[in-house]
Amino acid sequence: MKIRSDILRIYQSLHTWVGIGAGMLLFIGFFAGALTMFKEPLDRWVSAPTLRLQPVAPERLDTLVREVLEQRPAARKGFTLHLLEQENIPAPLSWSADGGRGLNLSATRWHATLDDAGQLAEREQAPSQLAQLIDMLHRTGGIPGTVDGEYIGEYTMGVAGVMYFLALVSGLILLLPTLVKDFFALRAGKNRKRFWLDAHNVLGIASLPFHIVISLTVIVFAFHDQFYDSLGKVVYGAQPIFGKPPAAGARPHAVADMLPASALIAKVQGAAPDFLVSELMFMRLETPRPMVRAAVVSPRHLSRGANSGFVMINPYDGTLDTSMLPGQGDVWSGIVAPLFALHFGSFGGNLMRWVYFFLGLSGAFLFYSGNLLWVEKRRKNQGRNPLLVSQTRSTMLMAAASVGITLGCMAGVGFSVVAGKWAHAAGGNINLVYLQVYYAVFLGCVAWAFWRGAARSAAPLLKLCALSFLSIPLTSLAAALLPSLGLWANGSLAAVGVDLVALVSGLLMLYAARRTARRVAQGPLDSVWSAPPSAAGAAPQALAAKV
Repeated sequence: MKIRSDILRIYQSLHTWVGIGAGMLLFIGFFAGALTMFKEPLDRWVSAPTLRLQPVAPERLDTLVREVLEQRPAARKGFTLHLLEQENIPAPLSWSADGGRGLNLSATRWHATLDDAGQLAEREQAPSQLAQLIDMLHRTGGIPGTVDGEYIGEYTMGVAGVMYFLALVSGLILLLPTLVKDFFALRAGKNRKRFWLDAHNVLGIASLPFHIVISLTVIVFAFHDQFYDSLGKVVYGAQPIFGKPPAAGARPHAVADMLPASALIAKVQGAAPDFLVSELMFMRLETPRPMVRAAVVSPRHLSRGANSGFVMINPYDGTLDTSMLPGQGDVWSGIVAPLFALHFGSFGGNLMRWVYFFLGLSGAFLFYSGNLLWVEKRRKNQGRNPLLVSQTRSTMLMAAASVGITLGCMAGVGFSVVAGKWAHAAGGNINLVYLQVYYAVFLGCVAWAFWRGAARSAAPLLKLCALSFLSIPLTSLAAALLPSLGLWANGSLAAVGVDLVALVSGLLMLYAARRTARRVAQGPLDSVWSAPPSAAGAAPQALAAKV
């Protein structure tokens, strides 16, 4: 296919600048997004066994619910009945003292169970929100602050999603003339730029459907309030978009009249026989609009939630709403649910989680390699005169930012995961420790990269990433060998899997650090990635940037 050269130049410029404008933010989003595929194992790895209360047999769930509602009126605003037993679920029933369900790092939750004598046993604690914080990093790119209750970072990621989509379209147009010839070409040799360009193109085209879905859904998620407001005015008018208004004359309910939890579970299982009911979230129990949201799990279906589908049920009359149950609902639900599932990877079980994990990492690599290609293109435009090693200030700053931001994000997440266990023995709010550790490491890496430059900072920062990942299995090893430290090692397959993945990642980072150090010492002198020892004394003159 032949495209006019002037058109290709326009799309090349578009692809370059929208990619550069959003690349590093999207790297953070994709790296953290890959980790969200295993939020549950991460939570299970970091959860302390000393905080868990004993489970309750299924036939005693009704008694537990009744006792909590009678003795703890605050739970009537909303509570969750957990039907699975895992390290990250401290008790079979929990509620927030203020009834809130949003992310609040300082909030505590009450957890309740029945002791051997059938008496209510409860404990108040601040639950670890490591997985939720990684998900927040994925959604906001780590940009703090809110506007009218919405995170600034989410709006910023929405804008990045628009630029991301433009980069995909323009990149596809650029590749059309040579798509058949160069699709699977991966030419490794002396021309490093050609190798990185081939890798960038192969990953981009091979995962194009995935990236199109992600880019479009990111835009929808970031600006969902604006879309819903528009739909409300144009399509629905006075009719509410979500749920039905309370019937005329409806009055608040009394929790004493509520159906038993076992009856609600039976109704949900009858409506979704192919699904496993994982939890029941009770909401607004003493209002005219009470509701229970039952989370149902099945790897064979496209689920609207990140991990599950939902069945809504009225806890007083047992009325079911299955519009959010996979495979049911109206035409609109049939369109929306697959888009949610394709974004979250909430189908196909663990196999698809691993597929999405690697797709997320490949997406992060796509943006990093795009920045690297931009830097190398500037070097080509400068010419290659080994007697005058000089790069523009913009090239040096972009290279330093690419190294500091990408490696700082990875190291920050790795050390944050470990901090959850080491900080637990010291007490305090470990959720704030996660944030403090992440931003301290991230900002430190960025500062180091700008101070030392891309070449001299890359290998040390890769070693720091390796240390952050290797410290995860080393912490589990220390917990097993030195129990006096107050650490713990959960022995479930999910928790051990975190250790194994971190171990492999750390070894790969060490290998990358070794190769990078060799490149820095032996690479072309006219590259920002080169800093041979012999040139150290002449660095202020030889590597001076052009303004």
